[in-house]
Amino acid sequence: MSSEMGLRERKRRQTFAAVSEAAIGLFLERGFDKVSVAEVAAAAGISKPTLFRYFPTKEDLVLHRFADHEDEAARVVAAGRAAGVAPLPALRARFREGLERRDPVTGLCDDPRVRAYHALLYGTPSLVARLHGYQGRSEEALAAELGEGVGARVAAGQIIAVQRILAEENWNRIARGESARALYEEAVAAADQAFGQLARGLGREYGEVA
Repeated sequence: MSSEMGLRERKRRQTFAAVSEAAIGLFLERGFDKVSVAEVAAAAGISKPTLFRYFPTKEDLVLHRFADHEDEAARVVAAGRAAGVAPLPALRARFREGLERRDPVTGLCDDPRVRAYHALLYGTPSLVARLHGYQGRSEEALAAELGEGVGARVAAGQIIAVQRILAEENWNRIARGESARALYEEAVAAADQAFGQLARGLGREYGEVA
């Protein structure tokens, strides 16, 4: 039974990815507002009702790529604690790893396809508004992992905001024509500075950052 469920889950994920990629291709070619959901469904070879079972809104077709990252910060904190590492050092290490491998989530990626996707995302107001929902859920998941009460929520909000600002700064510079390779050292320094400020502001409870 578990094998069958695993197969269904893999097929479901494959369908998610295939439909999202078909949609993004159309949006990049013609613009988000000029492509209908029906056209996306036709391009993906599924019915419109089926598409909506996978993606409740048109915006979700683009933001599907962020779905796997919603609880990433929470997972990093949980794994860090299991290894005896405090939240902020664990999160900083993860962000620095992302910079090194040019993870698009860090904004430090100048692959033409990623640049085009980011231009679509940040150039479409409805997508930007929807993105805030994803970030809100990231905050909620992280706050739940950090602890209880207002303090955990405040800490989670600050951490997610810092990660967003770092990524946006990297992306803005990439969009202006700078290369990821040339920006790497500055991006690492900015991340270290930002997480250091977080550590000083949030206190030892969340871990010191050297």
